[in-house]
Amino acid sequence: MSDTVQAVRYHGQRDIRLESIPAPKIAPGKVIISPKFCGICGTDLHEYLGGANLIPKPQRPHPITGETYPLTLGHEFSGIVEEVGEGVTKVKPGDRVCVQPIIYDGECLSCQRGLVNCCDRNGFIGLSGWGGGLCEKTMAPESCVKLLPDNVPLEVGALIEPLAVGWHAVDISPWRDNDSVLVLGGGPIGLAVIQVLKGRGCKNIIVSEVSGRRREFALNFGAHHAIDPVSEDLVKRVKDLTNGLGADVAFDAAGVQVAVDTAFLALKARGTLVNIAVWENRAQLHMNEIVFRERSYMGVATYSLGDFEAVIDAISKGNMTPAEMITKKIKLDEVEKEGFSTLIHDKENHVKILVDIEASIRGSS
Repeated sequence: MSDTVQAVRYHGQRDIRLESIPAPKIAPGKVIISPKFCGICGTDLHEYLGGANLIPKPQRPHPITGETYPLTLGHEFSGIVEEVGEGVTKVKPGDRVCVQPIIYDGECLSCQRGLVNCCDRNGFIGLSGWGGGLCEKTMAPESCVKLLPDNVPLEVGALIEPLAVGWHAVDISPWRDNDSVLVLGGGPIGLAVIQVLKGRGCKNIIVSEVSGRRREFALNFGAHHAIDPVSEDLVKRVKDLTNGLGADVAFDAAGVQVAVDTAFLALKARGTLVNIAVWENRAQLHMNEIVFRERSYMGVATYSLGDFEAVIDAISKGNMTPAEMITKKIKLDEVEKEGFSTLIHDKENHVKILVDIEASIRGSS
């Protein structure tokens, strides 16, 4: 094994570099993985354009990893187990895996309740340290490494992370069989919610999305109705599609004020708006629209224990078929030009861009 590996590293705003770093050395309880595919996430793009925000700055190391930038990016990845440390029993060399990237302390009150996604000090592999998926080899704790069944391809394994966000949102929402659902936004997370709802048998999925191309994606992945909120009266259309009542549950994957305002009006009395989006600005709520119709507003954060396994099982059984989310594959040395730049200038035509790390290695050998 070489003493160094190639990795895409974050050095600051609009500054990412493909560079050589020391290869990881196995440690007790850890697993060394050769990543094969890694998705580029909207969070990666936000950090590139306006960070560091989630990525720890040199003056403030992450409280668990102790790391700051420069660090290796990539938190949506799959790969092959290369080596396991002492005490590791759940995976072995040669296993095909994906990585659940939440970093948590296991000690705070949230963690003690099993809510590791709400950890007081949480972070993410690929954003807070502990390696990342945009690398020839990386290392992760055994608890983060999830086996992939033989019928789940590695490239689909790199989609498990964003799909788990959608799964978690639906799972803890009040959605029940026969409920009508409004999804705000047809980006990767909105499409993940649609696929989860379809897989669970939802019979009336309504999507609000400005982009015509993304409305097509939404319909292809299982939405029953796709509405352009600019050219159509969204509230009227939703009520027309729900026998005048309004949606039972809405999922906000857009994170913009106008979507929230409209969503509450499109909900029935005692309906619930579930916020998945990470907001760049502070939202305002028209409280009387909530109070006088007894509507609810709840937040969800990423995913928790068991969500990755549930998504893997659903894909393995054929209840979710997400492969068409992959709209482009690039190499490690193309992350900035063909990855970030594409998502900045042509995001409407793309859902998930994957970095093919094995192809990158072959191309450089």
